[in-house]
Amino acid sequence: MYVDERAHATQRWAARIALGAAGLSVLLPLGVARAQSLVLVGVGLLGVAVTVAALWWVLTRKGAARIAAALLAGAAPVTVIAFYAAANLLWVVVVSLALWGLAVWAGKFALSSTKSHLVRVREYRTPAPTRPFLIMNPRSGGGKVERFGLKEKAERLGAQVHLLDPARHDDVVALAREAVEGGADLLGVAGGDGTQALVAAVAAEHGVPLLVISAGTRNHFAMDLGLDRDDPAACLDALTDAGVELRVDLGFAGTHPFVNNASFGAYAAVVQSPEYRDDKVRTTLELLPELLTHQRGPRLVARAQNTVIEAPQAVLVSNNPYRSDDLAGLGRRERLDSGVLGVLGVKVESAAEAATLLLGPSAPGLTVLTAAEVVVQADRTEIEVGVDGEAVVLPTPVRCRIEPRALRVRVPADRPGVPETKPPMDWRRLRKLAAAVGRTALPKNRQSWGDPQTWRDLRDRQNWDTWGEHWKARKEWKEWKERKGPKGWKGPKERKGPKEWKERKARNPRDRGDGQDRD
Repeated sequence: MYVDERAHATQRWAARIALGAAGLSVLLPLGVARAQSLVLVGVGLLGVAVTVAALWWVLTRKGAARIAAALLAGAAPVTVIAFYAAANLLWVVVVSLALWGLAVWAGKFALSSTKSHLVRVREYRTPAPTRPFLIMNPRSGGGKVERFGLKEKAERLGAQVHLLDPARHDDVVALAREAVEGGADLLGVAGGDGTQALVAAVAAEHGVPLLVISAGTRNHFAMDLGLDRDDPAACLDALTDAGVELRVDLGFAGTHPFVNNASFGAYAAVVQSPEYRDDKVRTTLELLPELLTHQRGPRLVARAQNTVIEAPQAVLVSNNPYRSDDLAGLGRRERLDSGVLGVLGVKVESAAEAATLLLGPSAPGLTVLTAAEVVVQADRTEIEVGVDGEAVVLPTPVRCRIEPRALRVRVPADRPGVPETKPPMDWRRLRKLAAAVGRTALPKNRQSWGDPQTWRDLRDRQNWDTWGEHWKARKEWKEWKERKGPKGWKGPKERKGPKEWKERKARNPRDRGDGQDRD
């Protein structure tokens, strides 16, 4: 991995600034406040814990108790700031936090320079479709289909467009199947992620590519594909020769496909409410107290690999894991072709446990893992599930699985791309970067060998027979060594001993040690 000297220097100094700022952020309170620095830290942590606990009470209480908890959540940080100001140490806290922020920013900049955290997305060049069939929801995203002229542009590019009728319920699955049976060689959707998932399952079943048009409200699937969410019309460029294909995974909750996630527990129950569409905030606050305290809703048990999550308030099963180590990356997936489900379970029984959520993924109330299969059981025969934001009811147990690289997705070659994520903070690597930038600053799995995806691509471009002969030769050599034993593969000097070897060499300088002369 080549990095020029100027990049070396920039990276090295960024790492040094990060380490220096982090050190100063700790030394400043110690130097100014001295023994009081421990009190500063203690008061700050107490204020944060009280605030989080009060927010938990806001979600799990009603009436006067909820109002009191909301007042406490607002009063706790104000009290902490007043304490710092009274002790004339508010400036110390502000400067220390600013230094820590600088340390984190500079550290992530230095670590990002190695590019070792980035994952390459492999693209496939394929001919443009000749008979594309697109389904468009005119109400999706507040009317983006009409606002961006998606129907007209698609038809100019030779696509057949079916507009969903808001007055009746069109079966998009049946429409997609009929289109494929009629000769369509591409299926496309301009709508929400729930509609995208239904058509994606048909496309995967028949082996035709899917065109994703970012005409929904949130467009999470389009975001993780790197599509332009501000201009849905740009997605239609994939219908031309400027399009490429990606191979992505497809998740299933029972028989229901999902491109993003399937949620169980509190959120799934809230979206089932008829009042949710009209007033989301009020409906959520009204239902959460009983859902979070297990007074309402099913009692869930989720099993993934060797992990069992008993009675969680919520379980999120995603098509590939979401980032959880960076606030800027929450809600995003680094890749869509890892072949595993992401699992996030939340179990909080008290305000004290809610405060521990500040520890992030390592909090006792959080379960974060990956698995090829997740089974969700309940004390009921049916449970509510939110599949890509759509409310459905499924029989228990619900088996969630993933089909690796089952879906072909056609996208424009020229697209914004997935926002570059920052790597997690690694102070050990920062120390190496500050000393000398090179391979030693990379993770061990990236040292010397470069990006594993690059080597996989190189292997795929080579003849498999060549690789097979290489590994066959290595295997035969290893077996021969084990069969002959140490003395069988050591050189003649080691087999015969130094003295005998010297005597034979003195008698015949051309002796190779095995009774034969050199050629």
